[in-house]
Amino acid sequence: MDSDRSSQWIQFQPLVAISVAFLIAFRAHRKNSLNTSGALAGFFVMALHIFVGFRFAAMLLAFFFTSSTLTKKGQDMKRLIDPEFKQGGQRNWIQVLSNSGIASVLVVAIWVLTEGNDKCLNSKDSALITSLIGGIIGHYSCCNGDTWSSELGVLSDERPRLITTFKPVRKGTNGGVTKTGLLAAAAGGSVIGLSYVLLEFSTITCGSDRVLKQLLVIPISTMAGLFGSIIDSILGATLQFSGFCSIRQKVVGKPGPTIKKISGLSILDNNAVNFVSVLLTTISTSIACLYIF
Repeated sequence: MDSDRSSQWIQFQPLVAISVAFLIAFRAHRKNSLNTSGALAGFFVMALHIFVGFRFAAMLLAFFFTSSTLTKKGQDMKRLIDPEFKQGGQRNWIQVLSNSGIASVLVVAIWVLTEGNDKCLNSKDSALITSLIGGIIGHYSCCNGDTWSSELGVLSDERPRLITTFKPVRKGTNGGVTKTGLLAAAAGGSVIGLSYVLLEFSTITCGSDRVLKQLLVIPISTMAGLFGSIIDSILGATLQFSGFCSIRQKVVGKPGPTIKKISGLSILDNNAVNFVSVLLTTISTSIACLYIF
């Protein structure tokens, strides 16, 4: 992209970011993927990602659209299992930020450091920028992998096993894993890597010597999706309470007089577990990309 076209694009970039983010948030609200607070938070997050770089927007949107689609699969079964089931899987602002807050901070940092000029994954040019981009890849790989694992794992005919003891547990138990769920986590991560690579090849010139190396993002994101899902499950099995309610006949996340404990302590809720697992995966992938690229 030459300098004249680049300067013209910069002039229209905020308008494009706001327009696209508004349309997506509005549609998500109408489709019950986001409630009102979630749509408002989603609008700001999406506009920020689109404004800073198409690669970052691609990862966010790949996560949002694929996860929203899978959330709506098998809703009749999920209604029977999930005590907090919402038609369409509506997310609020807390859930939106727990799945995008860290990445949003990293995106802003990249924009400041690059002065709006998108750069490739190349630690020789800038180790800091490479680590920040790697962190965003890990962030959304974790989010997508964990969501795919949860949404597809619960629909599996397999009985989940608690990740810490491998004992069979009821569906809906925090920390319960299945083979289907673990494979789904890896697949969810790979989709993030693929979206990143496709947009990087389309929008940035990295040099012929860097092209093949950029493809390593896909296996990295695949492992990040699986790693994030496993961390989420370990936290869920140990620091998040799971119990069976004899009245509702469902696995619930808070103790009570009619609830028999299955596993975990009442230290973290689901949003906190997601945040910690995303943070750890973000840091791990950031370090990995720094050494690989």
